[in-house]
Amino acid sequence: MNTKILSDASCPIARSLTCVGDAWSMLILRDASMGLTRFDEFRKSLGIAPTILTRRLATLTEEGLLEKRRYSERPPRDEYVLTDAGRDFLPVLVLMGAWGRRYRGGGRLKRYIDSETGEEIQPVAVDAVTGAKIGTRPIRAVADD
Repeated sequence: MNTKILSDASCPIARSLTCVGDAWSMLILRDASMGLTRFDEFRKSLGIAPTILTRRLATLTEEGLLEKRRYSERPPRDEYVLTDAGRDFLPVLVLMGAWGRRYRGGGRLKRYIDSETGEEIQPVAVDAVTGAKIGTRPIRAVADD
């Protein structure tokens, strides 16, 4: 699909897919949320080809989810750290993981644990205005005025 069409769409989901709509980008954001910052760390964790990783890191940086920071001048080396936008994507990933455990489970799967309590995270999306769990009440999309 033409990403120009998606980036101009009125649907925020479509617009979001232009920067994080592929598996590699989401997995890079997952790893960055777990503390990875360096090219070689991402490459080792994901088993991704260097050319693909380079492109995905560049896109995530251009889209404002990662920030590129120099950590060594000689030789020149950069790391990639989450921006506020990147950190705000973590709940999306955790909810996706919970969905995957429920509907794509089987075998050994990682669990997400609260580092302070040691308890497994049980994510739920809730509307802050009504307190209702998303998916329990009908919703509709309307255009901004």
